[in-house]
Amino acid sequence: MAETVGFIGLGVMGRPMAKHIVSKGHPLVVHSRSRAPIDDLVRSGAVAADSPADVARRATVVITMLPDTPDVETVLTGPHGVLSALQPSSVVIDMSSISPSATRRLASLVAAKGGSMLDAPVSGGEVGAINASLSIMVGGAAQALARVRPLLECMGNRERIIHIGDEPGSGQTCKICNQVAIGGALAGVSEAFTLARKAGVDLTRVREALLGGFAASRVLEVHGERMIKGNYVPGFRARLYQKDLRLAGEAALNHGAAIPATAVVTQLTNALVAGGGGDLDYSALATVVFTLAALDK
Repeated sequence: MAETVGFIGLGVMGRPMAKHIVSKGHPLVVHSRSRAPIDDLVRSGAVAADSPADVARRATVVITMLPDTPDVETVLTGPHGVLSALQPSSVVIDMSSISPSATRRLASLVAAKGGSMLDAPVSGGEVGAINASLSIMVGGAAQALARVRPLLECMGNRERIIHIGDEPGSGQTCKICNQVAIGGALAGVSEAFTLARKAGVDLTRVREALLGGFAASRVLEVHGERMIKGNYVPGFRARLYQKDLRLAGEAALNHGAAIPATAVVTQLTNALVAGGGGDLDYSALATVVFTLAALDK
């Protein structure tokens, strides 16, 4: 008999991820701050829960997909949190992008209740969530991952569900590395397009040429097109990327790593958010670079 799955956090990413789980026939219990996505999931076959604790009472696998570290901490450890009602031998899967050090602390609290915790942040944005093609970076015990891998395969590309390590927080560290790498590419594409625009050459043709050479990347392919069209409808909001860059800075400080290029990207992102662009797609970082060059956004 299939395990009952709980899903907490039905935002831009969580709602389609949860829908894939219920569509594959897994019993699903859901909870979120907003009622509309809960009702949507109920229409798809899920059952609504009154609180995170209610989710934990009904489910043996609990998935969280939340904006930031404090949100996960509240959902797990709050007065009506998951840990107050966690069943022994349950698995908690946090698919949010949060602090690795907080993850290690939360994993120890889950273990004290007789459960296991995996940190399994994702890459691929809203499109990846909708298409069930997310890349999933998993930290935690291999045995727990083997148990829940069929659930992760409902939401992500089977070949891109990677076990980063047994140590809690390993997946979160990998996600931070992902965001650092994307930031460098975003800044590079933004600057390349700025130079092309200032020189008066066709951006569409520049992008086409670059995609055929060593400069090709998913950032150039997907976000380069956004920059050319000025389409910054959010797939991943800039304010969430700002949070991820804050986590990168904290991790670099904790481990004694110098990440100067990421520091520049962080300031560009801060400028975007401070200028009112926090709810734009994070590829709108290009607009900050364009403005610095006295170009229209």
